Amino acid sequence: MASSIAYVATDAAPRYAKQLASHLGRKIQAEELPDGGYRLTFPGRGEGLLTPEADRLVMRATAEDEESLGAVQDVLGRHLERFGQRNELTVTWE
Repeated sequence: MASSIAYVATDAAPRYAKQLASHLGRKIQAEELPDGGYRLTFPGRGEGLLTPEADRLVMRATAEDEESLGAVQDVLGRHLERFGQRNELTVTWE
C-alpha cells in the first residue's frame, strides 16, 4: 500500500475541505467524518482523507500502487490549488 501526506497552510481549512469534498463528490464517493474531515473514495485508484486543522489542511492519499497514488495526489492537489488560487495555496506531497 502506497501513501503520502500534504500539509497545506490555510486559516480556512474547514471551508476548503468541504468545498473539495462537495466538488469531487459529484463524481466519486465523499463521506463526511465525525471529526469534520472527509473521506474521498476513488474507485479502482485509492482514497483521500481531508482533515482540517486550525492553521492547515492535512491531506492523506493512499492507494494500492505508486501509479494510482499519483493519480489521487494529482486530483486532490490540482483541485485544491485551483480553489485556493486567490490565497496562493500550494500542495506539496511528502
